[in-house]
Amino acid sequence: MNRRIGMISSITTLTCVVLFAIFMLLNLSSAAYSICILLALSYVSMVSAFNSFTKKEFEAAKFASLSFAIIYAVFVLIVYYAQITTLIKANLTDEITFLIDYKKFGLFFSYNLFGYAILSISTFFLGLTVSIKNKTDKLLKKLLLIHGVFSTVAFIPVFGIFETGSPGSELMGIAALEVWCVYFVPICILSFNHFREIEN
Repeated sequence: MNRRIGMISSITTLTCVVLFAIFMLLNLSSAAYSICILLALSYVSMVSAFNSFTKKEFEAAKFASLSFAIIYAVFVLIVYYAQITTLIKANLTDEITFLIDYKKFGLFFSYNLFGYAILSISTFFLGLTVSIKNKTDKLLKKLLLIHGVFSTVAFIPVFGIFETGSPGSELMGIAALEVWCVYFVPICILSFNHFREIEN
């Protein structure tokens, strides 16, 4: 059952990441926010599956990876739910749009960055727990550990790198999210392969 949950959650996470990338390119905000709710839930399930196969000497990293995954999920689920329910309402003011639209680099953009910074910390600790049995496991471990560097994005709003009204600001916001999607896709694929090769 642990192996099956790992495979299903890996594929689900992959599907969510790909759909999120597509929805962002097509400017389908409601769809993008909705799919990210499933993304958060499937990622927590995937981490839980990884944790079920973790060796005893890596238990601290195991608990850290799951704890940060849960923090990420709770944090961004609140953000996405608020965005969806707000978009349902008609006659959104400029002030509300600034707060909820990622492309405006407002409050929810900062919250979202912080949430994915927590996700990155989770992947770093998850990478520490991965037992290397083949070349794909080795690559998976490296990608998870390197993904931890993405936690530094939480400091972007502090430095004012993204500012509304600057030339190409909307494209920069979308590009940042698309780059993350491109990076995370192979993590999902390699995770699926990792679980598939585990003996029943």
